[in-house]
Amino acid sequence: MRVYPDQLKQHLKNLPDCFLLFGDDPWLIENSKQQILAAAKKQGFEERVQLSQETGFNWGDLTQEWQAMSLFASRRIIELTLPQGKPGTDGAAAFQMLLQHPNPDMLLIVQGPKASAEQTNSKWFKSLDAKGIYLPCTTPEGKQFERWLDSRINHYSLSVNHDAKAMLFTLFEGNLLAAEQAMQMLQLLSPKQQITPEQLNDYFEDQSRFSVFQLCDAILANHQKQAQHMLAQLQAEGTAMPILMWALFKEINLLLTLKLAQLNGEHLNQLWAKHRIWDKRKPLYQAALTRLDLDQIEHMLAFASKLELNLKQKGIEDWIGISHFCILFDPRAHNRLAHIELTD
Repeated sequence: MRVYPDQLKQHLKNLPDCFLLFGDDPWLIENSKQQILAAAKKQGFEERVQLSQETGFNWGDLTQEWQAMSLFASRRIIELTLPQGKPGTDGAAAFQMLLQHPNPDMLLIVQGPKASAEQTNSKWFKSLDAKGIYLPCTTPEGKQFERWLDSRINHYSLSVNHDAKAMLFTLFEGNLLAAEQAMQMLQLLSPKQQITPEQLNDYFEDQSRFSVFQLCDAILANHQKQAQHMLAQLQAEGTAMPILMWALFKEINLLLTLKLAQLNGEHLNQLWAKHRIWDKRKPLYQAALTRLDLDQIEHMLAFASKLELNLKQKGIEDWIGISHFCILFDPRAHNRLAHIELTD
């Protein structure tokens, strides 16, 4: 039976004969295994045997362990790792033997890399799946990662505001282990207070001389010399590109939202509270909206999207591209440079 890792807890009251943990996410596999082991211990499974299908592995060892009596008169767990995800002919036969001789005092946990459709449709896999639970431990993306992030925030009883959550999403999507470590750190540093993007920037950027928030203020105000100096300093201090892209994307998206609202006849005074823009920053947005037209803002959003795509899909940290993006906040430079496109 296929069960997703976030549903596992609901299926641990009465343990099945076996669990199949297959996937490419180390955190999900380890977390799922620890939940299973904890539940098994409560039900009397105290002895663990660990096997791995390395070169020269003898499948007879698995069947022998399955049939052996515990030395400690307790129920036993066999953890079997399949590094290639395929047991081969001998392994398939060994699994078939186990299924023909069920043992209520034994629990089998089979672990391997992400399973292909060919594997999940194989006879050995289907036989084990029919007697147990298959956990696809694949790194969640998009909305699934957002739900996972929410669950871990709740697990650690953290108070995270909307913008900080969006920043965490950008920072850690695709790396659950790093995200989990960040949650643990936040629980120690801010156990009771609400967490903001400014705090995240301080925690994860080791108190840079300039922050990405100062850079955003500089480009909104069109202080280009200051902005380029800040950007060079942020690069020299090793600022994480995902943090920088998150902040710049947030500003250009907000500018587009405000510009469209303006063109639809809405007054800026009605928009400040709606978008949580405090008094100190109102003149920055007013200045940017006055000097930039809709086409320029849309072009900048498309440019930023290409920068982010290159970062996420190809690992390209294009600091020159970021510098070019910042310059585009000056409409005079924009008119001369807008034709320049990023290279793949």
